[in-house]
Amino acid sequence: MIQKKLNEFSPKEELTLFLLVNKVEIKKTKNGNDFINLELRNQTSSIQAKIWEKVEDYSKILFDGAIVKVNGIIEEFNNSLQLNIKKIRLAQDSDGISAEDFLPKSSRNFVEMKNEFFNVINSITNPFIKELLEKIFSGENLNNYFRTPAGKSWHHSYLHGLLEHTLEIVKICDLMCTFHKEIKRDVLIAGALLHDFGKIEELSYTTNFDYTDKGKLLGHIMIGALIVEKNISSIPNFPENIKTEILHLILSHQGKLEFASPVEPRTLEAIVLYQADELSAKTNAYKYAIESEKNKDSSWTKFLPLANTSLFIPKEEN
Repeated sequence: MIQKKLNEFSPKEELTLFLLVNKVEIKKTKNGNDFINLELRNQTSSIQAKIWEKVEDYSKILFDGAIVKVNGIIEEFNNSLQLNIKKIRLAQDSDGISAEDFLPKSSRNFVEMKNEFFNVINSITNPFIKELLEKIFSGENLNNYFRTPAGKSWHHSYLHGLLEHTLEIVKICDLMCTFHKEIKRDVLIAGALLHDFGKIEELSYTTNFDYTDKGKLLGHIMIGALIVEKNISSIPNFPENIKTEILHLILSHQGKLEFASPVEPRTLEAIVLYQADELSAKTNAYKYAIESEKNKDSSWTKFLPLANTSLFIPKEEN
């Protein structure tokens, strides 16, 4: 499906596109009238949209994850583009559209990433750690892992995003191992591969990216740690010290208690993993935040709450 990208439209321009509903809300104006607030997306970006008329009728058919055909006018509001919808309908079978058409995908070649991933596992020399990785990354778990985004919206939030994010972290960790020979490479790389494994159960990604009930109740850190501990218990004579160090890497990889890490990094490997995770995640998040707004007049993005700042948009060189 070939359509014009959302960030290629300008204010006052009319559009007619198939889009996916990320979120639908019923809100009230200052006068107390209902309107529908939507977040719509295609593969590359999203846009806020408003429906002011036939609110009761449209509210009965719209839902999160719906594919819709919309017609409306692009407007500028608070330095951001939004869509004033004139017409909207659900996609029909005859349109030949599926949710897969609207889910963003990694720009990296998937086959290359898979090969790189298996090469990383093959590079592990400790037989216990290698067996653990081969047990966890197998069957349906492996298929889900390859497909899962790394996040709902902040970083690597696209299909195969978790794989891309993990491989970036592995490379950063490997680089640090060349500087500091004291680092236990096999333990560190195992932690890098496993740190976000719980996201295969924390996130859903069939029609849009969202958290599962289990994800909301437990979070990916706890889910991943439980999976790893269960698999370790099935490997005879798995060294207790290695088990503890790998679990510590998973539990501490977000660095701070206020960032949902049950513990803070307290080993050399843990601090490397935390910083590598931060570098990969923030670089990706900032890059796409700039990319999504580069066609507007301002040299700055909108304020990004998770970054606690706006970001500078450099002018493209001729």
